[in-house]
Amino acid sequence: MNPPKKGPPRKTTLDALWARHDVKWRDPQQIVAQELWCRLPACTPLASSTHALPVQAGCLHHKGNPEDCPTEVDPRILAHRVQGRFWETLAETGQTLIVTREYEHLVMALCAGGGRPRISYLSLPHPNGLAVDARRQIVHVASTRNPNVIYDFAPCRGLVERDGPRGPAGLENTLLPLRCRYLPGCAYIHDLALIGCRLHANAVAMNAVVELPGCGGFKAVWWPCCIDGAGKPLFGRNHLQLNSIAAGKTLRSSFFTASAAQPSARRPGSLDFPVDKRGVVFSGRTREAVATGLTRPHSARLLGSEVWLDNSGYGEVGRIAGGRFEAVARLPGWTRGLCFGKGVAFVGSSRVIPRFRHYAPGIDCDRSQTGIHALDLKTGRWLGSIVWPLGNQIFALALSGGICTPGFPFTAGKKNDRQVQQLFFRGLA
Repeated sequence: MNPPKKGPPRKTTLDALWARHDVKWRDPQQIVAQELWCRLPACTPLASSTHALPVQAGCLHHKGNPEDCPTEVDPRILAHRVQGRFWETLAETGQTLIVTREYEHLVMALCAGGGRPRISYLSLPHPNGLAVDARRQIVHVASTRNPNVIYDFAPCRGLVERDGPRGPAGLENTLLPLRCRYLPGCAYIHDLALIGCRLHANAVAMNAVVELPGCGGFKAVWWPCCIDGAGKPLFGRNHLQLNSIAAGKTLRSSFFTASAAQPSARRPGSLDFPVDKRGVVFSGRTREAVATGLTRPHSARLLGSEVWLDNSGYGEVGRIAGGRFEAVARLPGWTRGLCFGKGVAFVGSSRVIPRFRHYAPGIDCDRSQTGIHALDLKTGRWLGSIVWPLGNQIFALALSGGICTPGFPFTAGKKNDRQVQQLFFRGLA
């Protein structure tokens, strides 16, 4: 069973939001200076200053419309509707679902514990890949503006003892920033995965998989045979859109998806880049394609010995069998984001970006939706969905696994500024 379909909001509204998000976080100074943490409580203009502070909560650098501040989240993109047994299905996993919405510069967490759904969020520049390290109790989030950044979050483990007001209530174990590391923007990091307890990523612009040491930097550790050049691999430009990792215990037991099997004169991002049935799955062991016939594949994951993935250009999710893709379900949008828990697959669907409609030959682009859908793994039966009518792009989904957390401090539809300030003032991650 596929989820119920409903037409999208007016195109003009969606396009206006898209245009606003597209220009945010383009200045490297904003990324380097961590402007995302410079939120202020509501204040009034200063009569003695020629640079009035914003009347609404926001950032010192933007004295006009608060929506122009990179960290301000338009409440319209948080508005959602729920279909079927989405919250009940998530609650049955006993975990929190973490979501990146890259073009809206938003990372979210959905928690259904105690029968009270909680949606929380944080503004980050163009977040995409996610990796949950339960052993170290860290959630890694990749950001692909210039420069690239890997953000590490950890649950609040306690509060610094202080005189004065009591500590924040109801924010125990929320995810707090622990550290971040910067990488060159030209790496173009996408997916994140733990392989052999070490953090790895797709450096899409290098056509390679890189290891990300905790001390910083990166090192190319795997790439497909097709980019082996004369004397050195073709690391200089994106030729394949090598964009997801089905992580095994080692690189050799892992698999990787790409939009093309080999380099050509037309490269990803070009409007004439051919995509229909050109996508592949590469084997970590042989470095050769072991599955073909895909269209812009994303979010490859290992489930036992099977490779599952999103066949994005046709709005499908399924498994690889006999070197070919076997669809389990088709969803109303560009499928990207995939994780598993308690016999359920959570799959993301996204609005198709207008200028990339030709990348989605199997999708009714005008009716594509941004949401998360719960499917029964055995039958592909639809169980429930959460849909953001004014949403844009989902990149990654990850369940919190062994990390017990309700998500992020900021919550949709609830004012908790004082509690959040106390949490950041005293919280220990």
